[in-house]
Amino acid sequence: MEREKKQLKTMAVLGVGALSLFAACTPAEPDTSQPNIVFIMSDDHAYQAISAYSNHLIETPNIDRLAREGMLFTNACVTNSICAPSRATILTGKHTHIHGKIDNVFPFDTTNVTFPQLFQDAGYQTAMFGKLHFGNNPKGFDEFMILPGQGDYYNPDFITDKGDTTIVGYVTDVITDLTLNWLGNRRKKDKPFLLMYLHKAPHREWIPAERHYREFTKKTFPEPVTLFDDYEGRGTAAKEAEMNLLKHMTISADNKIYPEVADELGIKEASDWGRNVFRQKYQRLNPEQKKAYDSVYEPINEAFKEAYPDMSDEDLMRWKYQRYMQDYLGCIASVDENVGRVLDYLDANGLSENTIVVYTSDQGFYLGEHGWFDKRFIYDESFKTPLLIRWPEKIQAGSVSDEMVQNLDFAQTFLAAAGLPQPDDMQGESLMPLLSGQPDQWDRDAVYYHYYEYPGFHMVKRHYGIVTTEYKLAHFYYDVDEWELYDRKNDPMELTNKYDDPANADVVEMMKEKLSELREMYKDSKELDQEFIQKYKKRGLIK
Repeated sequence: MEREKKQLKTMAVLGVGALSLFAACTPAEPDTSQPNIVFIMSDDHAYQAISAYSNHLIETPNIDRLAREGMLFTNACVTNSICAPSRATILTGKHTHIHGKIDNVFPFDTTNVTFPQLFQDAGYQTAMFGKLHFGNNPKGFDEFMILPGQGDYYNPDFITDKGDTTIVGYVTDVITDLTLNWLGNRRKKDKPFLLMYLHKAPHREWIPAERHYREFTKKTFPEPVTLFDDYEGRGTAAKEAEMNLLKHMTISADNKIYPEVADELGIKEASDWGRNVFRQKYQRLNPEQKKAYDSVYEPINEAFKEAYPDMSDEDLMRWKYQRYMQDYLGCIASVDENVGRVLDYLDANGLSENTIVVYTSDQGFYLGEHGWFDKRFIYDESFKTPLLIRWPEKIQAGSVSDEMVQNLDFAQTFLAAAGLPQPDDMQGESLMPLLSGQPDQWDRDAVYYHYYEYPGFHMVKRHYGIVTTEYKLAHFYYDVDEWELYDRKNDPMELTNKYDDPANADVVEMMKEKLSELREMYKDSKELDQEFIQKYKKRGLIK
């Protein structure tokens, strides 16, 4: 009852009750000299789950519109495949060792200037709605409503500059309602705007909206060819990572088996984490939501109870994969629908022509490839991220870029597009030459990657590396000293480490030389690696 009172209070303050206004068309507004920017980011949205890249799992017609009407990037990637560091890199245009947010625990260096601050100072109206995932007071925004931490799928809490509140509903719908409410009721029509529209979905533990779990739990999805990967041909890191669907995906939090059913079946797991998370998320549901949830997931539990005693490990792996995809892709269906709502609003209100719309994720994600879920690795499914950009005034519809671009580049791209100065300490490159059809003015041929969080969740070893369109070289360090080289053209699934193959000696030498140059250019070094290791030890994160 208290939650519903808080919701009513929030709706009264924000005018959510006036959402019917969004359907109405307003007169088209004249173009301004500076573009508006709508930055849409989901959390852990694998590029494999966008039909503009591949429709083998799901159709995403609304996100695909941005590819049809703008540019699709096939080699977009991140500097560090983990949530908070990626977001900090996007905001600052700096590598994680520079802005300080090397993992989800280490603090962000708040002396860094973020690009929204520069837009705000330049007279843009700025707003953020959804999931930030680090810090509770984002700099550079006239208005914000953000989820605390990871946030919740149902009846989410929000942090605002006016206090905390809870809104009853499904998080993807709610974030979109707030975004559209701002566009319709509080946007200043005489100012350009920067709007950050940030989804929680499809982050673990993947709870779809009712309309989608009723549909998606009936679907069967194709298995990746590497679902039962044995990691032969690769190093220690792949073999020791703890993100295997069979061994590490929890039966309750992830696969939605009620804890009492798991206990009845005698299912043992490394800890009670999954059971506790399931109970916590389930208790957020109100009675009506619980009734709807149980009507779909109780039959799944009953079928599992009957089948489990006779399941082999292979059977269980396949079952877990289907359960994973049903819920993960069900979450994406809501994201796609709601992206469509925002694009429709822009079209209906004469804003599309002079608005840059970006769709991306904070990193990639494994959808059963190599038997994995999660991210963290420099391997493609984790390292690559979706990137689609529409800007009718500049970008030719239906264009595709295969260039190596990173989340490091967003800040400088937006500043360049708006004609604003780019701080000298930003480390990315503006994508404007690519967006405006001048690829000959783009001179990057390699990107740099560095992952730090080890020992830690999922136990992916520390590593840094360099990636070009042809090759990938990675150095795993700290408790190992191993190098891996992959031929991206001839081994796209990255199954065979070619580092020790004498035939690749020249490639290794060339890539190591380029890697050394990038480490120096981006101000990373062995000494800094050791400095962060010592900081981990001082914080008690490693021994």
